[in-house]
Amino acid sequence: MTGALTAVAVLAAATLFGLLWRRRDGVLRERNGNDEVSEILAPGDLGTDLGEKATLVQFSSAFCAPCRATRRVLGEVAGMVDGVAHVELDAEAHLDLVRRLNVIRTPTVLVLDAAGRVVRRASGAPRKPDVIAALGEAIP
Repeated sequence: MTGALTAVAVLAAATLFGLLWRRRDGVLRERNGNDEVSEILAPGDLGTDLGEKATLVQFSSAFCAPCRATRRVLGEVAGMVDGVAHVELDAEAHLDLVRRLNVIRTPTVLVLDAAGRVVRRASGAPRKPDVIAALGEAIP
């Protein structure tokens, strides 16, 4: 009987964890004052110019399947909105920036305003409407 109760408890905990993970995955969260990332990213950090109005920065890795979908979504959004640039960075090639920005997993997406400040951040593949909404906050 104890084994059955243990199995039920483990299954319940795993289900709860999975539901919480799924709910948080890819959500573009607003940066608050307590956030560890208080950096402003410059063109030198990214290796390219920032967008005129906003920049979508994506940290990817070679064998990341969600990174391909994220690349497509961010590319489409950048193509739809004038003055928005999409920059994809290989996390392995930019370890100093990954550590500085506390990037834990790929894909990680940062939405920067025109000055390079992080406005929103997501771990996981964000949805297209969420990215568009985040750009609405980044572009005055």
